[in-house]
This record gives sequence, C-alpha cells and structure tokens, in this order.
Amino acid sequence: MWITITAIVALIVGAAGGFFAGVFYLRKQLERMQSDPEMLQKMAKQMGYNMNKQQMQKAQHMMKNQKFKR
Repeated sequence: MWITITAIVALIVGAAGGFFAGVFYLRKQLERMQSDPEMLQKMAKQMGYNMNKQQMQKAQHMMKNQKFKR
C-alpha cells in the first residue's frame, strides 16, 4: 500500500516540477527572442511564415512591450 501511495505522490510531484520547469524554459526563450531577430525569424519559419524586415521590427517591438509575469 505504501508503495502505491509513494508512486502516486512521486508522479504528481514530478508532473508539477516538469510543468514549472517547462514554463521557466519557455519564458527564458521568449526573453532571448526579444533581442535576437534571427531566433524570431527561425520561429516564424517553423510556423510557416516568411517575415520581411518591417514585419520583424514590428514583431520585436510588440514582444518588447509584452510583459512576462513572474
């Protein structure tokens, strides 16, 4: 019985820890993308968009104005 309870608690703790680690990683990537236009261009291409310089500048400006809550 204790093995089952321990396994369930470990699963819940692991899932919560993985979620928060993923959120932290995603926030760091978004912060890095604000100052690196090549990274933003790469993400846009992965999503199927080709952005010109004007669109890139507009996207960077929008991301700089975006506040990421911590």
